[in-house]
This record gives sequence, C-alpha cells and structure tokens, in this order.
Amino acid sequence: MSRYQRLVSTSLQCQRFHIAAGCLKSKTGAEHRWLERHLKDPFVRATKQHNYRCRSAFKLLEIDDKHKVLRPGLSVIDCGAAPGAWSQVAVQRVNALGADPNAPVGFVLGVDLLHVSPLEGAVLLSNADITDPVTLKKIQELLPTDRADVILSDMAPNATGIRELDHQKLINLCLTLLDLSQSILRPRGTILCKFWDGREAHLLQSRLMEHFQDVRTIKPQSSRKESAEIYYLAKLYNDRVKHQKH
Repeated sequence: MSRYQRLVSTSLQCQRFHIAAGCLKSKTGAEHRWLERHLKDPFVRATKQHNYRCRSAFKLLEIDDKHKVLRPGLSVIDCGAAPGAWSQVAVQRVNALGADPNAPVGFVLGVDLLHVSPLEGAVLLSNADITDPVTLKKIQELLPTDRADVILSDMAPNATGIRELDHQKLINLCLTLLDLSQSILRPRGTILCKFWDGREAHLLQSRLMEHFQDVRTIKPQSSRKESAEIYYLAKLYNDRVKHQKH
C-alpha cells in the first residue's frame, strides 16, 4: 500500500470521532456536511499522522509514486506553496536535506502570495506574485543553477463563486507559468500544474503540447470526487520551440 493511502489506527479514529461528536451536534446544513466529510476523510487523518501541513501532500505523493516526477538532486520550484505541504514532499523526494548521504542533494524553492512558515530544507519566497517580473528575477537569483528541473503548481486564484470565471482565472495563471518556464525551466524539464475543469482546459493542454513531448491529465485518488480540480503533467520540455517560431 502506498504512503498516501495509509490510515491512522482504529483507536485513534474512534477517539477523534467521539471528540468531534459534540461539534457535529451544534452544526446545521452546509457546516454540518462539511465537518462530517472532513472528519471521515482518511487523507485528513493521515495528514496529521505523517505531520504534513495539509492533505494536498498526498496528491503529490500519489502522482510522484506513479509518474516519478521527483528524484534526488533535482531543483524544484513550488508555485502556490502555502501552507507548504508540497514543499515538504519535494524536500523529502529530492533529498534537499541530504538525509541520504549516498544520493545527490536537491533544492526546493517555494513561492506564494501568502506567507509560508519556515520549512527546513526549503528556501521560501513569501508575499511574492509569480506573475510579477520582480518575482521572476528573485527566483533566478535564488536558484543554485540557472534553471529548475521541475515546476510544481498547486496555485489557485481567490474564488469568486462563479465557476467559469474562476476556471478562466486559473487557466490564465497556468498559461503565465508556462510563459515563465522559458526563463526558469531546464530543457527536458517537467511542469505539474493544477487546473479546474472547464471549456478553456483544451487551450492550456494545446499550449503545453507545443512545448512538451509528453502531456497527460491526472485526477489523483486523494482529490475529492466532487472537486473540479485536475492536473496536467507535462514532461520533456523543449525550450527551442519558442525560438523556432519567432
């Protein structure tokens, strides 16, 4: 069984259920349903057990276990890093702390508009807008080499509640990240980016296919079934494509 599927012990589950029972009684409607789902979510429980900052860590663990995105020695940029769960996984998988003395030591840079609490093994760039040229310059300065091997993006814009508008805003963020890749992603590098399903998704996919040899759509088991979130995994970046077209 993979790490992201492990659950806490039955006794611990029962303990949390009884502690939370009183809370459920005081909730009604949407609040009650959200709390009940949250308490039953095995990935929420596993998050606490494995000391990850949020359940999204298991999405990256699942994707990496299957598709081998991360390995020791790679340089990784985690966009939309807050609260830091994906950076935690990246630090482990690229050996950023040098925990394995026989493996190459990697590098992790987390970037977010929000504040990200310090994380051992990662360099964090908080309160930074990934679409701002100033942020790009800082990223280039912080990278130990001129470019990264992997760009991770679990970014999401502030939701308006209007599904199509939110979808378009996230697609635009992903397209901006793709444009930035020409300056910060190493040839044959990888992008893993979240998007919300909708009518503009094929445009992002087409753009990715122009620049990457292998593009696939992934819906992790740890992503809630009712969620519209999906991920594009794009491998083998070809930075010469842009230059050939201009």
